[in-house]
Amino acid sequence: MLQSSYMGLNNFGQLFMPKNKIFYGLFEEVADTVDEMGKVLLKVVSEPDYDKRAPIIKQLEDLEHRNDETTHKIFTELGRNFITPFDREDIHYLASALDDIADYIYSSAKKINFYNVNPNDTGIKKMADLVEQGTVEIKKAVYGLRDMKKLREMTEAFIKINSIENQADDIFDMSIERLFQQENDFKEVIKKREIYQALETATDKCEDAANVIESIIIKYA
Repeated sequence: MLQSSYMGLNNFGQLFMPKNKIFYGLFEEVADTVDEMGKVLLKVVSEPDYDKRAPIIKQLEDLEHRNDETTHKIFTELGRNFITPFDREDIHYLASALDDIADYIYSSAKKINFYNVNPNDTGIKKMADLVEQGTVEIKKAVYGLRDMKKLREMTEAFIKINSIENQADDIFDMSIERLFQQENDFKEVIKKREIYQALETATDKCEDAANVIESIIIKYA
């Protein structure tokens, strides 16, 4: 009788346990997608031909949709699970920040073809490179969440992301200054400025995600 009652209680308790730490796997899936998007973005800005760029941008669109689906799964699991590996608010903030990175990467690439801008531009190329570097570091930080044993590597990733964001700010300012000095067509100024802004914002979102992960480490490591 006692054993039967214990088994029943044990089964009941399992209903409230995180399902195989599902959040870690979902966040790692998002990090993989975002990292891949950073690499595809470099291909976009390295292709001067509009028609050849289009299918590469389509790859980014597909990856962005995949990321939306995974992010939706995270929010669904957040509603289902009574117990989570860390604060529910942090799960929500991190999922949103990572999703924002993907959104701005895709947005910047989409604007290049929508505005028919040749991405053979120093500012665009440098910022795209920084975005890709940021996604690499974000992936390292997200993968460190599962057991929090690689705190040194995670801290180094945070430092690099902060540096990347600062560099992107500087490149954005210099690119805008150069644009006003060298470009006489005001429409071109507006087009390129929007692309610069989307790329710079992508690095901002990398820093936002890093800040959330850092706050999780402070609470739980």
